[in-house]
Amino acid sequence: MSMVYECPVCFFNLVLLEVSHQTMATKAATSKKRMTQSEVINHFSESTGMKRAQVKEFFEELSTLAAREVKSNGEFVLPGFGKLVKSERKAREGRNPATGETIQIPAKTTLKFRVGKAMKDTVLPKK
Repeated sequence: MSMVYECPVCFFNLVLLEVSHQTMATKAATSKKRMTQSEVINHFSESTGMKRAQVKEFFEELSTLAAREVKSNGEFVLPGFGKLVKSERKAREGRNPATGETIQIPAKTTLKFRVGKAMKDTVLPKK
């Protein structure tokens, strides 16, 4: 499916805000709620003139593409945002907090999102 989006920069900026997570301290400090999925879809529907179903389909296609690329290449770049990266964790020793007993934690594969420098500079104030 190929569609033309009038404002891809606005679209991706809002996607990042929806995808990014906040720490508990940040949530407590700011009383604003994050946008819901419906609010995001409504925003793009109104700003691009697309139907809600088309916007939902775009998000689903973006998600499918990202998953496919991470599985095959180990990373997926969202221009202007950052990239999803598959990461390998080594096996390590840990402790059972209840008993203090040493346990083996097995190696595993995780998924990380690395925010790009341009987005970091835009969102976070310079000190």
